[in-house]
Amino acid sequence: QVQLVESGGGLVQPGGSLRLSCAASEGATSRYTMAWFRQAPGKDTDFVASVRYNGYTTYADSVKGRFTISRDNAKNTVYLQMNSLKPDDTAVYYCAADRGIILSSIRIANQYDYWGQGTQVIVSS
Repeated sequence: QVQLVESGGGLVQPGGSLRLSCAASEGATSRYTMAWFRQAPGKDTDFVASVRYNGYTTYADSVKGRFTISRDNAKNTVYLQMNSLKPDDTAVYYCAADRGIILSSIRIANQYDYWGQGTQVIVSS
């Protein structure tokens, strides 16, 4: 079992920044693919970004150049730095993890075995 706990959400104005954190069970970030997904009200759960055990990162086109995923294996934590936030970024953000996921499935939510409880991000003036 992998435990995931997100934090760092909140209310921010358009153009602002936030950094989300996902604290994982010991050893998970170095052995699992870690990802961020988000779900806006009434919409599907969408892929945001991922980092594989080997450091390879993938981003959704909608966040490329604005968001950065990173990990600190010593702290068992994955981060999502979000810059130039837009109202469309408003959603509940979830951290997810999976050990055996293949690269072609990395953007598919139901391929991940472990999920956090989510953290709310609201981008509004």
